[in-house]
Amino acid sequence: MKELLLYIAQNLVDDPDQVSVAEREGDGETVYELRVAPGDMGKVIGRHGKIAKEIRVLMRAVAQKQGKKVSVDILD
Repeated sequence: MKELLLYIAQNLVDDPDQVSVAEREGDGETVYELRVAPGDMGKVIGRHGKIAKEIRVLMRAVAQKQGKKVSVDILD
């Protein structure tokens, strides 16, 4: 799952070397914390948060197939 999020984010941004994903457990779900370069935040969030929403939907769908619960936090 972490690798999938990393792959998605690296292909959206201009500086893929600055992308990092941290994983932590909390309240019965896995939380992925995505960090990108400050100049790439707009590319990951998208207009009106559309891209961020779709990333979260995709990650939840994959997790649901595996019987898990996940959430994605985009940090600056």
